[in-house]
Amino acid sequence: MRDCLSRAGLAIFLSFSALCTPLASAIGQAGGPAGAVDLELVLAVDASGSIDEDEFRLQRQGWAEAITHPRVLGAIRSGAHGAIAVMYLEWAAIGCENAAVKWARISDPVSAQRFANAITKAKRLDCWGGNAIGDAVSFATKSIMTNPFDAKRKVIDVSGDGPNTLGSPVELARERAVALGITINGLVIMDPGRFFFAPGGGTLEDYYRNAIAGGTGSFVMVAKGRKNFRQAALAKLVREIAARPEGGTARGKAVAALKEASDAETATRKR
Repeated sequence: MRDCLSRAGLAIFLSFSALCTPLASAIGQAGGPAGAVDLELVLAVDASGSIDEDEFRLQRQGWAEAITHPRVLGAIRSGAHGAIAVMYLEWAAIGCENAAVKWARISDPVSAQRFANAITKAKRLDCWGGNAIGDAVSFATKSIMTNPFDAKRKVIDVSGDGPNTLGSPVELARERAVALGITINGLVIMDPGRFFFAPGGGTLEDYYRNAIAGGTGSFVMVAKGRKNFRQAALAKLVREIAARPEGGTARGKAVAALKEASDAETATRKR
């Protein structure tokens, strides 16, 4: 089913990641038939103690609006299969990976709205503490490799407002994911009232680029405060879905979608 991954290779990876949250809970939610799609995407969202209730709702609403936006639906339609598979994962401390919305196929406004409704209605996991980003990446990787969908492109989209502080090293989790053909992108939430400097004097954006993002075509975007999160989430989704387009008419549509995402990212940075 996965051309580039042998059974032995998957077995070796699974032996590395004994996760506290049962992976079976992340698979099987109704959202359309499984099978071939253009992209398998995990939205891995920060739900740690640093995210207050307002920010938590903002993130959920931002992703819900983005997944139903006409530009995102257009990017989805531009693919060879005209469909993607998505899981909405919220993470916090060790053992707090929560598949708030399980894997679902999105191909049209109805399936997108169903997924969006599930995001906004899901119960928040009561789990505080630091940021176990490495564990979240490992959970997302395992879920991608064992879900019922099949895509040539596989992406983990990590968004958050701080560095990895607990659990396994995020750099190691990233390397394991990349070795399996998965790309990890980042969305940094920059709160004007908070400051973070990475080892060596870098910013949080630098940290996401150096420690978290990786794989083919990986990138990091920045949401400067709450007002810009929705725009950044939309631009990021369009860019991820429309990446590496195939030929013909689909290629032209995807290139146009990528240009829109680039323009939106530029506008977001200027605000």
